[in-house]
Amino acid sequence: MIKSMTGFGKGVAVSKHRRFTVEIRSVNSKQLDLNLKVPGLYRAAEIELRSIVNRALRRGKVDLFLTVERTDEGTSVRIDEAVFAAYADQLRRAAARSGLDASGPGWDGAVLQGILRLPDVVSSQEQSVDDEELAAVYRAAELAAEQLNAFREQEGATLIRDLLHRVDLIEQYKNEVEPYEKARTETIRTRLRDNLAKLAVDVDPNRLEQEMIYYLEKLDITEEKVRLKNHCDYFRQVAAEEEDPGRKLGFIAQEMGREINTLGSKSNEANMQILVVRMKDELEKIKEQVLNLL
Repeated sequence: MIKSMTGFGKGVAVSKHRRFTVEIRSVNSKQLDLNLKVPGLYRAAEIELRSIVNRALRRGKVDLFLTVERTDEGTSVRIDEAVFAAYADQLRRAAARSGLDASGPGWDGAVLQGILRLPDVVSSQEQSVDDEELAAVYRAAELAAEQLNAFREQEGATLIRDLLHRVDLIEQYKNEVEPYEKARTETIRTRLRDNLAKLAVDVDPNRLEQEMIYYLEKLDITEEKVRLKNHCDYFRQVAAEEEDPGRKLGFIAQEMGREINTLGSKSNEANMQILVVRMKDELEKIKEQVLNLL
């Protein structure tokens, strides 16, 4: 199944009084470029999280976010009342010595805000994570990776349909070149003969024919058309048979570009050049989209 490198997945798992939510976002990249954003208390989970993502995604620029929420009404945050009272008492005494009115409006609210920011007043009782919580984190990550992979498959199917359609258009434009190619040959022959006639000189017909054949062979695009068709067929074959064809399809697109460029350099006829420009336009879109494929 062809996959895009762009996707989003979300997984949720619950353990004890906590809900763990893992979100994974990915975009295209040549290698796996993984960035984890995990609360400090759960740093021990990072190695396994990286392993989960690496097994599931293989390539892409990936961001993983872990969010932890409590599901009960309690809280792990505690206010040390003795420390709070000591700070409050010191502030009142300092205000009195400085001649400040500690009974004025807004004083209590301002003091409350200030004390809560002082050291040792507020602390968290959570200092460690047990295996059950880590297992829940990993379950959430695996669910997120599965969802992201499903997203990637859906996006990949859309991308490959678009790419194959553009390959078909390139072949269509290639076929439309042929009538102009034949007419161009006769036009070149006629123009050469007319120009020679204007010179009013004797010309050896056999030598003239040899020179025209030599000149027309340089403009012949048969080989370029055959190779371009072979590249288009190979593009379809790789897209149909290989699981992660992104890089190979990119290489094939480069080879298609070589033939189209050579074809364009030999197309000294306006209608042929228009068709070559259309081929180049479709090829550029192919190259951009292939970068998103795994």
